[in-house]
Formats: sequence, structure tokens, C-alpha cells
Amino acid sequence: MRDLYGRRLDRIDKGAGDFATAADVAAEKAILGVIAAARPDDASMLVAVNVALGDGAAAVADPFGGEVYCTDGESAWVRREGGEARLSPSSATRLVDVNLDPPFPSAPGFRAVDPLTHPRFVADFRPRVVSTTLALAWVAAGKRAAYVTDGTDLTGSVHFAAGIAVCRAAGCVVTGLDGAPIGPGSRGLVAAADAGTHERLMSVIGDRG
Repeated sequence: MRDLYGRRLDRIDKGAGDFATAADVAAEKAILGVIAAARPDDASMLVAVNVALGDGAAAVADPFGGEVYCTDGESAWVRREGGEARLSPSSATRLVDVNLDPPFPSAPGFRAVDPLTHPRFVADFRPRVVSTTLALAWVAAGKRAAYVTDGTDLTGSVHFAAGIAVCRAAGCVVTGLDGAPIGPGSRGLVAAADAGTHERLMSVIGDRG
């Protein structure tokens, strides 16, 4: 950063009036190089590739993890090298992914950050924050106890429709932020491994005090 300070630098448009410069890119490359050298096994390349059909069939691919979460609309399974296995949701990890990315259409009534400091949430769960809908498929696979996000009309979203279908077929409890079945016009999403986990999360989400 010191070497590039004061120089005329190319800008890279990031949208919404934000931009990066060649100095930002160089700094990021240097940081990633140090981390990769010191902790080569900590790489976290999280990408979801979502495909959903109108008849309920869907797939969520994790291209770097080598897994594809699938449903034919009735059952759900994961395909990986070596074969397939039925998806089995579980709350054993106590991990709950919460999407903190804007927009926040339900604020101020619901803000995704609020449950993270609620005493009952802290007592029952451990939060994780990611910005990939791969976390939704993890609920179906038993890698996460639940997933919570704000948003509108998520059943028709290219980002969420496939994961919702996989979760439903696996037997997860999937509702809006109000606890009602999710569908067109509903607000937000709560996908839980089981009814007990969903009930505990809803008690936190519904507690405005």
C-alpha cells in the first residue's frame, strides 16, 4: 500500500458507486498469499449452483466440495464421488447460518442480526454467517441445525428455490419469518432440521423485547 500511495491507479467498478483500485487488488493478493502459505487447509471456497424445476425437482451443487444435493420432489439425497446417500437433517451441530446481507425488508420488526445476541439463541445455538445459499442445503444434510434469512418471495428466487425444495424433501421444517408455510408473498425464511429447533428459533425471532 505504501509503494502505491500517491500514484494514479486504475479503478475497478464494483457497482452502487463503490470501486476498488489496483492497490486494493494487490493488498488482497498479498494477504491471501500469506494465509494460504500459513494455513493451506483453511481455504473456504463456498459456491452454490442452484437448479429448480416447477415439478419440485431440484439440485444444489457444491462444485468445490464435490457434492450435489438432489430431490425429485419426494425424496432427497446427496451425490458425491463413490455413490449417493439419503439426506438426514439433524440439529446435533447446533450451528445456525444467518444471512446478514442486505436488503432487510422486514426491518425494524425483524433484523437478522438481532437473534445473535438474544439469550435464548446464545443458550441453544452457535451462529455462523455466510453469503451463500449452500448453507440451506447443509440443513438438509445435517451439517447445520438451521438457516435464517430475510427477503421476499424466496420460493421463486433463483438463489433459494432449489435449496427450499431439497430441505422440504429431506423433511426439514421450512417456513417464513412468521412461522407460516413459505410461499409467494411470504417474508423471509427459516429452515430447521426438526420441529424442536424451529420452535426454539421462532421463539427468538418472535420476541421483540
